Amino acid sequence: MTATVPRPLIGRGFDRVDGRAKVTGAAHYTAEIPLPGVAHAVLVGAQIGSGTVLSIDTAAAMAAGAVAVFTHENLPKVAAIPPLLPSGMGGAAPGQTFFPMQDNTIHYFGQPIAVVLADTFEVAQYAAELVTADYERREPLIDLADGRDDQYQPERIFCDLVPSAQSRGDFAAAAKQAAHTIDATFHFAANHHNPIECSATAAVWDGDTVTVYDATQGVTATQATVAAYLGISPSNVRVIAHYVGGGFGAKAMIWPHVTLAPMLARELGRPVKVVLDREQMFYGTGLREEQEQHVTLVADDAGTFTGLRHHKLSVTSPFDDWAELSLGVAGQAYGIPNWDAQYKLIRGNTMTPTFMRGPGEASGMVAMECAVEAMADQLGMDPMALRLHNHAAIDPESGHPWSSDGYVDCVNLAAERFGWSADAYRDGPRTDGNWLIGWGMGTAGYPVFTPGQPQRAHARLLADGSLIVQAGTQDFGTGVATTMAQVAGDALGIEFDRIRVDIGDTDYPNIAAAVGSMGAGMISAAVHTACTDLLAQVVSLAVEDADSPLRGCAPSDIECDAGALRARTNPALREDYSTLLQRNHLNDIEAIGTWQPPAQDEPYGRISFGALFAEVAVDPELGLVRVRRMVGAYAPGRVLNAKLARSQVLGGMNWGLSQALMEATLPDPRDGSWANPSLLEYLLPVNADAPEVDISFVEVEDRVVNPLGVKGLGELGMVGAAAAILNAVSHATGKRIREIPVRIEHLI
Repeated sequence: MTATVPRPLIGRGFDRVDGRAKVTGAAHYTAEIPLPGVAHAVLVGAQIGSGTVLSIDTAAAMAAGAVAVFTHENLPKVAAIPPLLPSGMGGAAPGQTFFPMQDNTIHYFGQPIAVVLADTFEVAQYAAELVTADYERREPLIDLADGRDDQYQPERIFCDLVPSAQSRGDFAAAAKQAAHTIDATFHFAANHHNPIECSATAAVWDGDTVTVYDATQGVTATQATVAAYLGISPSNVRVIAHYVGGGFGAKAMIWPHVTLAPMLARELGRPVKVVLDREQMFYGTGLREEQEQHVTLVADDAGTFTGLRHHKLSVTSPFDDWAELSLGVAGQAYGIPNWDAQYKLIRGNTMTPTFMRGPGEASGMVAMECAVEAMADQLGMDPMALRLHNHAAIDPESGHPWSSDGYVDCVNLAAERFGWSADAYRDGPRTDGNWLIGWGMGTAGYPVFTPGQPQRAHARLLADGSLIVQAGTQDFGTGVATTMAQVAGDALGIEFDRIRVDIGDTDYPNIAAAVGSMGAGMISAAVHTACTDLLAQVVSLAVEDADSPLRGCAPSDIECDAGALRARTNPALREDYSTLLQRNHLNDIEAIGTWQPPAQDEPYGRISFGALFAEVAVDPELGLVRVRRMVGAYAPGRVLNAKLARSQVLGGMNWGLSQALMEATLPDPRDGSWANPSLLEYLLPVNADAPEVDISFVEVEDRVVNPLGVKGLGELGMVGAAAAILNAVSHATGKRIREIPVRIEHLI
């Protein structure tokens, strides 16, 4: 017999329900899905960064076995270019307001100028290499330094949703009166996502409807975007994403290759599959933009921050005013009364930048936290004490209390587990042979976003007492199906292994794209709502059933546990779900639950907080940096699964290491290409780089964000990690590093 798992299920560290399929190879990712008669499509990218295509020669490709080649001369026109909107808003979400091969203009290197189709991938790949083009070349601009003189300030950025200039109080007056000032400029290299699974899309038509298999972070976003580009109803587009091999933002928005698959499948009258290779991922799915952040932090003699000026300059595409939102949490976390934030842009020959792990705050809090640590040194204060002294008790922007906080508890818990000592820090770095050992700290913070439309899930209780839960979401590594089972099990009192979760299909009730740490909160809320609605039906059936031991009980007195209902005031009165349904000749009972997210104007500030400490070893002669250990504590509201939550934060903290010390996509100004578009040359940490990591959670009750108080964690784990490492490097060497990532020449 199966052992009954004690409730609650929420919070327990269950293994992933899809883990066995993934490690045994039973899981089929998009590129692996067999489609009879499929034509394989390979994109051909422009070999210049700016200019015009004068002619394209496809004859050799056709002679080599291609069944078709499409260029701007014969590719169908898209029905419309949807507006640029985040996929988490629930509608169409193109990655940029430009679709390739609609004319002969080249905006960026690698822009698709042709797509070659063949019966096999190998033939398509070979034939694509034979396509040649003549160009009229223009000088590309891809480097921030080259475009500095052409910077501009749009009225709004980020899908036209956010003003480019924001302020409160009077920063100029605060700076004039300040006793202490830190003024620093930070440069961040461009970054690319590099999930282990390259993006892929396949499409097959059946009459007027199309099924699209897509490696996506939002099946509903793919559905809406493809429908908009093709000029058909979303109800005629079904999107399936059974397994997704990581996204990190690269698959959050819908890029041109996704629509090309169904577009070409319609033209050819047969299924089409498009798979990007690793180099194409650098030119096909957006990036975190190269940027520069200028921070001026001012304080009084007591160490109270009185003003912050935080300006950002970054490179965007020729067609969109995009900048990741880097200046928000930095301006909120410390309650600074006088704040001046501005975004300025440079139009470059790149794709439109996009979301990347910890979007915005992962860079903005590096600049802010390095400035805070520098201010602590100037004041002669313990960096930890300075942060606690300035932590905002309320949201300084709105004046409202936080929906929940937990920051102080995170700082104290992480400091205790790290062994932080103000005296030891003040004494300066210690040595270990040739190594200088330094300590650093960083604050983590990320906004709690909620979707703007209702989120839905389906729950179906079967006559054998098992449960099926379905939602139109997808799992790209977070373990969402596992947490859905835990939420459903608690809501209905059903054992974990009696629950089946179906996801990754737009035929299931709609869920917005899981971006910006929204996934856990909105999906758990929808599942919880569906299951509580279902429970109400079952309770109503029991109390009205003349043959039920619960007949006549007040519905409010009924609770569920171990696959049964029972009276709270008399637990001896109970009935199994299976008995109740079978006696009433019901094969199942089902409910579609709809969760309405809270309004954005509710009187609460909504941020998830955390704190990190890092210890590094620096060899000053060789310029080597080794992160020896990191300790983090986080307050993400309610933790749904302790193991999965730790996994999320572990990945985020190590990505912070990568941001601080390794990751940089380098521009080649000669042709506008990226100089290192491969995993050989784009540096990422491996197991040998990973430090000892200690992770703790401070669960704070939050009655505002959703029914279960889940605030989200995926982005939060990266924020502050790079800052803690950079501050530790500065503590070890006495050098304040302002260029990210740190390079050897910064240290020797």
